[in-house]
Amino acid sequence: MSDLMKHLNETVAFIQSKVKTDAQIGVVLGSGLGNLTNDIEIEYSIPYAEIPHFPVSTVKGHSGKLLFGKMGGRAVIVMGGRFHFYEGYSAQQVIYPVRVMKLLGVKTLLLSNAAGGVNPDYQVGDLMIINDHISFFTENPLMGKNEDEIGTRFPDMSEPYCKELIAKAHAIAKANRINIHEGVYTAVTGPTFETRAEYKLIKILGSDVVGMSTVQENIAAVHCGIKVFAVSVVTDMGIREDENTITHEEVLQAAKEAEPKLALLFNELVRSI
Repeated sequence: MSDLMKHLNETVAFIQSKVKTDAQIGVVLGSGLGNLTNDIEIEYSIPYAEIPHFPVSTVKGHSGKLLFGKMGGRAVIVMGGRFHFYEGYSAQQVIYPVRVMKLLGVKTLLLSNAAGGVNPDYQVGDLMIINDHISFFTENPLMGKNEDEIGTRFPDMSEPYCKELIAKAHAIAKANRINIHEGVYTAVTGPTFETRAEYKLIKILGSDVVGMSTVQENIAAVHCGIKVFAVSVVTDMGIREDENTITHEEVLQAAKEAEPKLALLFNELVRSI
């Protein structure tokens, strides 16, 4: 057994010694979206710092707890804050929680993030369902020795985001009069916000939003057979006429204002799974 599998098994054994869960749905809350936990009936929480082999979130807007409870009437495991490559973690550390969720029985993963708008038709506060991504600007988390117990050496990425869940999300948004986009997410390493030239390049590549997370988690989930649904909250606009700068505080505020829409979408989507 590899060191990774030993660590995963130790992590899972620790969690199972603290809480019993039959959750098949996992949720990852992005920057500024931590208040979504108010819509979760939390039955048990474990600080990341107490979980063996778990990284610890260092970014403002991330609570740093693994939560167990119910959302939309269904059992869920929720990451109240994620890990980012720019924090100094390896790509393998970033995806570690996804693999832990898989071993705990998760079959569907809902991801959320704060992202910069690249599509000029988008506005701050809009939601965008991710239907595809561009990952060339960040490290692939599957580099290195493949763990055959987790997934195949060369996973197919032709449908990285589940079409069935995307269709359900559109129906929920329409029924609740939520304006929602669908498009492509480009992942970059961060932590710098992109230059104007970089935004232009990302737009030329066919992307609608850009962010510093999500893609590595998606790759890991697809690798181990988990269905993925992801939503970006547009928290700033990258391509613009003015000379305004972007701050993390503005990103967090925009995410906070969009939370009610995202909470409704996630609750109803979980209920429909």
